[in-house]
Amino acid sequence: MDFIKNLEMEIIAGKDIPQFKAGDNITVHYKIVEGDKSRIQQFRGDVLQRKGQGRTQTFTVRKISNGIGVERIFPLFSPNIDKIELNKAGKVRRSRIFYLRGLKGKSARIKESKTTVTEKTK
Repeated sequence: MDFIKNLEMEIIAGKDIPQFKAGDNITVHYKIVEGDKSRIQQFRGDVLQRKGQGRTQTFTVRKISNGIGVERIFPLFSPNIDKIELNKAGKVRRSRIFYLRGLKGKSARIKESKTTVTEKTK
């Protein structure tokens, strides 16, 4: 059992991930492989939840694209994620903010936290 935990800790220590939580606005740069070409695509939106622990942790990001809500679930320690940027720190009282799915317009906005946003540097 300790061997598995040690292996997971090595994988986690190798990634440089900023601290973010539900309500924060982030940009995820992830690799897309099409045939023998690969490119990096950006997905910018609000974090709805973080789920799991350790190496299997995931997070859900929601954005509005052409008036349609798009949600995507990312594994936190995926090799396809190039980097994660923290854009704004949001101020919410819940760890899972699925209530945003039913809101439109100004009511769907998240207030910005007064604290300064610090991002981990490489």
